[in-house]
Parts: sequence; C-alpha cells; structure tokens
Amino acid sequence: MGRPKQFDPDAAVDQAMQVFWSRGYSATTPQCLADSLGIGKGSLYNAFGGKRQLFDLALRRYLEIQATTVKELLEDSGPVKERLRRALYALAETDLADPGRRGCLAMNSAAEFGINDEALTAQVRGMLDRTEDAFQALLEEGRRAGEISATQDSKALASLLVNTVTGMRLMGRVEPGPDRLIRVIDTTIDLL
Repeated sequence: MGRPKQFDPDAAVDQAMQVFWSRGYSATTPQCLADSLGIGKGSLYNAFGGKRQLFDLALRRYLEIQATTVKELLEDSGPVKERLRRALYALAETDLADPGRRGCLAMNSAAEFGINDEALTAQVRGMLDRTEDAFQALLEEGRRAGEISATQDSKALASLLVNTVTGMRLMGRVEPGPDRLIRVIDTTIDLL
C-alpha cells in the first residue's frame, strides 16, 4: 500500500502560485518549488507531473481569483462610473501595497512567454475576454441609466478599460506611489 500524501495539493498550488508570481516561470526551479512547498522533488513530480503542469494549475488558480475579485468589485453599488473608479483604485492599491511589487501574474507570464506558448496565451486571452465582457456589461448598464453616452461604443470602451488595467498593473511594479496611477484612472473614467 502506498504512503498517504503528506501535503495538501490545493495549498501546494496556492504556494506555487506565490513562487511563480514572485520569481517568474524561468527563474523558478523544480528544487525551488519543492523547497517552498516543503516536499521532495519526487513528490512534486508525482503529484503534479512537473514544473510546467504545476505552473498551469497555479496560473489557473490566479485567473480564478482575479476573475472573482473583478466581478465583486464591479458588482458594488452606486453609479457605474464610480463603481469603475473604485474598482480600478482597488486594483492599484493592491499592487502598490504588495511589498514585492509583483504586478499581475497573468500579464507577467504573457510578457515572459509571449506568443510562443499557445496554451498560456489562450488562458491569458480568456481572462482578458472575460474582463472585457464584465466591463462591457457594466458600461451597457451605465448607458441604460444615462451615465454613459449612447453614442459611445461600449465594446471599444471596455477594451480601453482592459488596456488601462493591464497598463496599470505593469506601472504598479515600478511606481513609487499612487499619483500616476490615480491620474490614469481618473482620466480614463472621465473619458467615459
């Protein structure tokens, strides 16, 4: 009879997500993962198949968390523009409060892998599509309420918001404070 697993696989994926987010995929070795998870390399391979499989699970977990976070921020109460502003402020504050200034794991991974990894590209594109759809739905709500001009293309505005968020997440890695990010957010919302 085999030995029982000595670790929680879900907790291991969460910990691996933190490691990949802090170090990037290329700089994260299987030994680094094993050490961080408190398991042997053999257990790592037996449980997850290898570094790339664990990375895929970690990225998927990150994307789920981000989708839930954005959804919750956008479902807040109040006028649409103010909900958008608060959501973007919250994302900026989260990035600036992170001592490691890690930014967004999905965008970091997209930059690291580029278009050379179709599976990763599809995952990140899926996240961008879901985020854009959520923004577009909220903008349509704003149009019905008279907050957003009916002459504005809600799909184009949603794309602008996605671009704003991805740019902010990158800028948040190097900005010393919130000033520039607040200017970007306020200007973007004022354009709506």
